[in-house]
Amino acid sequence: MKNYVREERILKALTQVQLAEMVNVSRQTIISIETSRYTPSVILAIKLASVLGKKVETLFEVDISEY
Repeated sequence: MKNYVREERILKALTQVQLAEMVNVSRQTIISIETSRYTPSVILAIKLASVLGKKVETLFEVDISEY
């Protein structure tokens, strides 16, 4: 899964710590999501999209050929 969390976070001038606090997770979780080592839950994906002002499907891309 590809995501644009890092790019959108930078556009919003947010640090990883600020974003983590806004969605109630650790900075390490944000790092793991940004580096695609962790796929967020649906709830967390919705929270991230809301904070970053994007639709979930814009923020996260799923390549269905991988499944």
